Amino acid sequence: MGCFECCIKCLGGVPYASLVATILCFSGVALFCGCGHVALTGTAIILETHFSIVASDHAMLTDVIQLMQYVIYGIASFFFLYGIILLAEGFYTTSAVKELHSEFKTTICGRCISGMFVFLTYILGVAWLGVFGFSAVPVFLFYNMWSSCATMRSPAVNLTDIDSICVDVRQYGIIPWNATPGKVCGSTLGDICNTNEFYLSYHLYIVACAGAGATVIALIHFLMILSANWAYLKDASQMHAYQDIKMKEERELQDITSRSKECLNSYT
Repeated sequence: MGCFECCIKCLGGVPYASLVATILCFSGVALFCGCGHVALTGTAIILETHFSIVASDHAMLTDVIQLMQYVIYGIASFFFLYGIILLAEGFYTTSAVKELHSEFKTTICGRCISGMFVFLTYILGVAWLGVFGFSAVPVFLFYNMWSSCATMRSPAVNLTDIDSICVDVRQYGIIPWNATPGKVCGSTLGDICNTNEFYLSYHLYIVACAGAGATVIALIHFLMILSANWAYLKDASQMHAYQDIKMKEERELQDITSRSKECLNSYT
């Protein structure tokens, strides 16, 4: 076998669908975790500087943000490992299907592991749908602030008193109602919108939300691949069982035929 034929055979065993899903999953998780971590830090700075000056008012919020950042570390580590495992499972299943008519045989344990991955990926997909919806909440909040600032800067809007335009984050439950000042109005709100923390956090939340959506798509892709691979393994197992029974029957038929010929020769 030449080098070209060997390369073609190796490329034929690559699970391209699993490879694309793995790249999409890694990209989505990286965007969500990286952008989400930096955006949370910027959000904490904005809230502590402009909406909650007293440290005791936002102590719980600070703890929650730190906890979410630690969770982000865990999510990144878990999905890096899980994506590699699913890619390896794709290589295994591709090899099993390619060797359907050879001596390679799938085991019950292998099929059970494939079924377990189908179930686990389904659970993770449902969970990431919730993460995707949750990641859209800060985008909505920052968009409200950005639209309020855009309204104050718009020359088409006649405002007699810009201090009438306010943003109160206490109504979202982010900080307690007794937080000081709790809301910002007018020029102070405009100054917040011009800060680097607001601009960076707003766009990073958008990218993080897009990353969560990409991860959901990747998990759906993985779910379709794993379901198809599990069906292929099941068919391969049934085909091998059929071939084994057929070969056994043929050997028994040959034995019966040979014994019949021996008996006939002994009589004659």
